[in-house]
Amino acid sequence: MAEEAKWYVVHTYSGYENKVKANIEKSVENRGIQDMIPNVVVPTEDVVEKKGDAEKIVKRKIFPGYVVVKMVMNDESWFVVRNTRGVTGFVGPGSKPVPLTDEEVEKMGIDSIRMEEIDFKVGDLVAIKSGHMEGFSGKVTSIDNETRKVQILVSMFGRETPVEIEYTQLERVE
Repeated sequence: MAEEAKWYVVHTYSGYENKVKANIEKSVENRGIQDMIPNVVVPTEDVVEKKGDAEKIVKRKIFPGYVVVKMVMNDESWFVVRNTRGVTGFVGPGSKPVPLTDEEVEKMGIDSIRMEEIDFKVGDLVAIKSGHMEGFSGKVTSIDNETRKVQILVSMFGRETPVEIEYTQLERVE
């Protein structure tokens, strides 16, 4: 069924893009409809920000107020997305969702981002460099190329705990 999925643009309250993404993903997981809504993306780009002499790379939303959802459009998937807190509607005439064309998806770089190679393998030692688990390190136990998440075993409170992390939040420990 996921082969029939197309990319749709969802309008959100500005500043709620990541929350909407997380809420949609949670609803999809709770309902077990990963085959109907396989992917949710907040398109971002890396931008160099200067503060005094310091430069740092930050992720900036390319389309503030919008989230892009890959989904098989039917009553259930429409209902899940449309009734997610923070979603104001689908982009399309009369709120009738219109899928993005392949060219639009390619220009946005959504699918090409997904194909970037994850250069970790099971057994690698990695450190978490960002997010709420920043500073922890552990051993890679599995890699999900579809969701772009890596499962690692982290030592917390004296016991090994499995944690799922975005691969971009990890760096290899030599």
